[in-house]
Amino acid sequence: MEATTGLSIMTAKELTQIVLAHEELFILDVRNESDFNDWKVEGESIDIVNIPYFDLLDGVDDALDKIPDGKKLLVVCAKEGSSKFVAEQIVEAGRTNVQYLEGGMKSWSEHLEPVKVGELNGGGSLYQFVRIGKGCLSYMVVSNGEAAVIDTLRMTDVFEQFAKAQGAQIKHTLDTHLHADHISGGRKLAEQTGATYWLPPKDAGEVTFAYEKLEEGRNITVGNTTIRIQPLYSPGHTIGSTSFIVDDQYLLTGDILFIESIGRPDLAGKAEDWVSDLRETLYSRYKGLPQDLFVLPAHFGKVTELGEGGRVMAKLSDLYRNNPGLNMKEEDAFRRAVTENLPPQPNAYQEIRQTNMGKMNPSEDEQREMEIGPNRCAVHDR
Repeated sequence: MEATTGLSIMTAKELTQIVLAHEELFILDVRNESDFNDWKVEGESIDIVNIPYFDLLDGVDDALDKIPDGKKLLVVCAKEGSSKFVAEQIVEAGRTNVQYLEGGMKSWSEHLEPVKVGELNGGGSLYQFVRIGKGCLSYMVVSNGEAAVIDTLRMTDVFEQFAKAQGAQIKHTLDTHLHADHISGGRKLAEQTGATYWLPPKDAGEVTFAYEKLEEGRNITVGNTTIRIQPLYSPGHTIGSTSFIVDDQYLLTGDILFIESIGRPDLAGKAEDWVSDLRETLYSRYKGLPQDLFVLPAHFGKVTELGEGGRVMAKLSDLYRNNPGLNMKEEDAFRRAVTENLPPQPNAYQEIRQTNMGKMNPSEDEQREMEIGPNRCAVHDR
């Protein structure tokens, strides 16, 4: 909702469009300092200041001194209520062009923005779903009335509605690996649509549900498009991590390779065991692939990785030139980089892994709380 004077609401989708368009915005974040330092709204033209809500209960004078005149102001908090209260006080103090974020940072964390990656040679299109507030990326292949969803997030309604708008029936849902930073919606979406759910068997040793095995040599056809799995067994982030080539154009790397970093091997407590697998995947398996493939990861760590229209992608050859994780010639230096001084682990990652195994069944509210915060799946995510 566009605001010119007074107070109005901004949705997570509208905030996403501002970030992607590099529009200027000043944000007053009224969450606790620790929550703000852990995770915040970011953008190339975003200015942001943190003043905790409890410091503003007796008045907003401190905030007014830090808010530039004539600039669009957005007030954010965890759920909405505190930001609305503070925004109202700022308007009463005479400021205009003030908004608060509908649903707070929880809505920011859950918003998915569909972005078209490109056309497929075999007919159809590939779409990327950008979870901009958390840095997660999902994909949908649409071809000839059928669809497959890769690394589905738990907001499954978004994928169902999008497929319906494309005139496609979801036939397959696939996870590149057992996720530890977010709750997978793959199995749920498959149950809702009658699709087949695929998971790498080496990551599924403790799962409590039925699934189709993602193994080398098993090609999955979507309409006129084939997702080639073999020979892209690509362990390192997990022991079962599997990459997909779509239509001989796109390499979906899961959490093994990102645009500005590489995957971390420690989220299942197997860092030392999986370092060699990670290096073998990045420095040998991927090196042998066509270098003009476009890499499409399952996450991004910084808004600088968002390209034109919000797409997160780069040619494999460019990553071998520019990605620091692909340019460590000494194996010992590589081992140290991916096992020492790593970023903090994702929030509730052990509980998320248990949920994705089917061993826990948290409520919707509990799932939201488990996922709050950044993904931190990359070695260089600070």
